[in-house]
Amino acid sequence: MALSFETLRDLLDHGYDTVIDVRSPAEYAEDHIPGAINLPVLDNEERARVGTIYKQQSPFLARKLGAALVFRNAAAHVEGPLAHHDGAWRPLVYCWRGGQRSGSMTWMLQQIGWRAEVIAGGYRTYRRLVHDILYDTPLPHRLILLDGYTGTAKTEILHHLAGLGTQVLDLEGLANHRGSLLGSMGDQPSQKAFESAVAAQLARLDPARPVVVEAESSKIGARIVPPQLWAAMIAAPRIEVTAPITARTAYLTRAYADVLADAPRLRRNLAPLVAHRGHEVVDRWMALIDADARADLTRALMEDHYDPAYAKSRKVIGAGLLAQVQAESLDEDGIARVARAVAETVDQARVT
Repeated sequence: MALSFETLRDLLDHGYDTVIDVRSPAEYAEDHIPGAINLPVLDNEERARVGTIYKQQSPFLARKLGAALVFRNAAAHVEGPLAHHDGAWRPLVYCWRGGQRSGSMTWMLQQIGWRAEVIAGGYRTYRRLVHDILYDTPLPHRLILLDGYTGTAKTEILHHLAGLGTQVLDLEGLANHRGSLLGSMGDQPSQKAFESAVAAQLARLDPARPVVVEAESSKIGARIVPPQLWAAMIAAPRIEVTAPITARTAYLTRAYADVLADAPRLRRNLAPLVAHRGHEVVDRWMALIDADARADLTRALMEDHYDPAYAKSRKVIGAGLLAQVQAESLDEDGIARVARAVAETVDQARVT
C-alpha cells in the first residue's frame, strides 16, 4: 500500500534508507524531495516518445513500450547503483503522481526482497505540502530580521548566529545569490527547488523560538520569496547592524573580491543603472573600474546606489526596531562580537 503523509515534516522524517525519484532527469533537475537520488525509469527522450505515442497513436501501444523501457531501465539500476544493498535495505520511491513509473519500480524492488514502498500521490503530494507552507498557511514562526546597510556583514553574522545556537533561515544561501545587483554566486536553483529548500528548513525549525532572517527584497536574484514568508518578513521586528562606511568598504572589498576583479562583468551589471542613477554617476563608476580602484568603487556604489535603495526599502519592510547593534570593525573579531550581541537580543525576545 502506498504511504500517505499529512505534513511536510512527516514526509521529511520518513525513516527510510533511501528516497528514489524515478522521474526523468529533467523533472528531477527542476525540483525533487530533499535528499532523493535520481534513478529514472524513463529518460527525457523516452518519456517524450511514450507521451507522443499515447496522444497520437494509442494508449495501449504507449503502455506496452513504456513497460519495456521501464523494466529495462529498472533492471540496469538494480545491476548498477543498487547492487551493493543487502536484504535489509528500505527504499521509498516516487514519480510524478505515484502511478505506473514508481509502482513498477517498487514492485520490482519488492520482488527482489527489499522492503520498498511508494509515496501516495508522488511528487504532486510533496509539492502540495510545500505549497501549503509557503502559499496557503500563515507561518507559525516568529521572525526577526537582521537588517542594516549593504556591507554590514549580515550574511556572515547570520552564519555566526547559527553556530551560537540561534535559529536562522539563510535565504541567500538557499537561493545561491548574495542578494544584490552584483551578488550572483553561480547558477540559481529553479523557483520550485528554492521553495523546496525554504520549506524544508522551515519545517524543521521550532515555531516556539525566534528565527533570524536577513532582511531582503521580495526577490533574491531571480528567485521570488514565497508570499507567506514575505508577509511574515514585512511584519517582523528588526535588529539593525550599523558600521562606519570605512569599515563597510573594507569588508565589501574583501567579500566581493571575485566580483571586483572581473571588470567586464562589472561593466555589464552596472551599465543598466544609467536609467536609475544617471550617466554622470555611472560614468564615474566606469572610470573607477578602468583605474582598478576597487575600494573607491565599492564606497561609491554604496553612497550612490545601495544606501539610497536601503533607505527607500525601510519604508516597506519591518514593523519596528527591536535593537541596534554598532560594529566598530567588520574583521573576524568584530563580526563575532556583533553576532554575540545579536544573539543576546534574540534570546531576550524569546522570553518576552
